Amino acid sequence: MPLDPQMKKILDQMAAANDKPFHQMTPAAARELMERRLPKGAPTPVARVEDRAVSGPSGPIPVRIYTPSDHATRGALVYFHGGGWVVGSIAMVDDTCRRLANAAGCVVVSVDYRLAPEHKFPAGPEDCYAAAGWTVENAGRLGCDPARVAVSGSSAGGTLATAAAMMARDRGGPRFAYQLLIYPATQRELNTPSQNQFAADNYYILSRADMEWFWSHYLTAPNDAANPYACPARAASLAGLPAAMVITAEYDPLRDEGEAYAARLKDSGVPTIMRRYDGVTHGFFGMASVLDKARQAIDDGAAALRAALTR
Repeated sequence: MPLDPQMKKILDQMAAANDKPFHQMTPAAARELMERRLPKGAPTPVARVEDRAVSGPSGPIPVRIYTPSDHATRGALVYFHGGGWVVGSIAMVDDTCRRLANAAGCVVVSVDYRLAPEHKFPAGPEDCYAAAGWTVENAGRLGCDPARVAVSGSSAGGTLATAAAMMARDRGGPRFAYQLLIYPATQRELNTPSQNQFAADNYYILSRADMEWFWSHYLTAPNDAANPYACPARAASLAGLPAAMVITAEYDPLRDEGEAYAARLKDSGVPTIMRRYDGVTHGFFGMASVLDKARQAIDDGAAALRAALTR
């Protein structure tokens, strides 16, 4: 369908700024750009916000913990920001986490995992798994039930959420209650119809050249692409993973790989909701202050979380 009018207005404003695409920048410059794009308005209110650090495999991991006034589910959501494993921060997803906490009625633990290229794969997944494990171990202190902890993330963060869930299954770790996966990257091969459709057009926020740039900074060696903790589509089996909701966007090069992953989850016996949002692009989930479909997606994801965490 045509671009959503609100989405088109956002894209036109971004195009008018004439910023370089990611693949033409250094990681440092790309991070500066993302900082400049942070929302400037008043934050969505929650009952409490706490910044702290938790133990990680190579030192402390910063986290930000959001507690809603209505903590009806007694659950928690561990959230991993996007940014191609190279850019992004907990500040970038602050409003998203606030909205999810309120709508889902759960504590949200947002994780500032290590970024590439300074810390290549598997640093990010190991940090995310450690932070998710910390959340389960400390659920009581957070006012949560350790059996009601879910994982989530957008884009690269969605990939990291799948990695945390797989690590828990494979290593005998905590059993997470749910996965909310928002347009995850699931494979290194950039050959799907949606990747081809948006290969060269940076108007839609993310291009295939950008994905090449992100993957090149993230992976330590080419054979890392065969590791399912980097590329979930390469997993031999998805059986035994938590129930999931997978959100995709129509105008997104990652659309088809996310939808294929949702289909594989279903085929593996994992209860899965697959929902595509038409007329919007990659990154739309984080635009709730200016985009109705982002607010709808957050509400839909939160409803799925609330149902899973109160079972």
